[in-house]
Amino acid sequence: MNTSIEFIANFKTSLDPYNGITIEKEDLPKDIIEFEKNLQILIDEVKDKRNLIWIYIDIKNSDFIPISTKYGFTFHSCNKNYLLLVKVLKQNAIVPTLANHTLGVGAIVINSKKEILLIKENIRNEYYKLPGGHIDDAEMISQALSREVFEETGVVVEFEKIVSLGHFYPHQFHKSNLYVLCLAKPKSLKIDIKDKEEISEAIWLKLDEMFDRNDIHQYTKTIVKSAISQGGLEKNETSILSHLKNEFELFFVKEK
Repeated sequence: MNTSIEFIANFKTSLDPYNGITIEKEDLPKDIIEFEKNLQILIDEVKDKRNLIWIYIDIKNSDFIPISTKYGFTFHSCNKNYLLLVKVLKQNAIVPTLANHTLGVGAIVINSKKEILLIKENIRNEYYKLPGGHIDDAEMISQALSREVFEETGVVVEFEKIVSLGHFYPHQFHKSNLYVLCLAKPKSLKIDIKDKEEISEAIWLKLDEMFDRNDIHQYTKTIVKSAISQGGLEKNETSILSHLKNEFELFFVKEK
């Protein structure tokens, strides 16, 4: 039976779609001498049949990093606990790019009194703006939306639809930023700011007044105007991709 898991030079490796093999950080030897010895053998055994070797190195084994770079591995990506290195074995091998953008979410929240929920930040406080913030790792768009609005205003909301996408470059860490603007339904009304270090004020403001005020940016007004007059991408609740093991959200234009 064919399998994508193979033990080579005492390493547990898995095959990827780019004809590369990956070694997870928990499958590395504890001894640095053993690591270097096995790494040499691994490279010799796969250099003629594989395109790439990927190695995740835990921060606790950071002394493995100079050994890896000595044998031609380069940095690919990282988080606070690990570094991913890659060695290219074949010329013109496809090396998937690392994440080249951050993700943000913003919320247009309008209550039954035709009031919109707005916040003002402590630092960038020239304008009132829509509540929102970064989408965390492994977090769904709708989850991030509810979390960010609650942290910044104390208001509980429910995702309705995506109404706008913004793409900005440069942003943090020399990456792009993709900003997902969503319409959300308020499930509560009381304002109780949780993140007081970031947010100085949260208010319900009459929609008509919002469009006339100078302390609300034209970008915000344009997004809100679009949200209340146009359609959007609604969350699809069907099981069309239920065979996938990973989490996902799908958004489609609502059928007429």
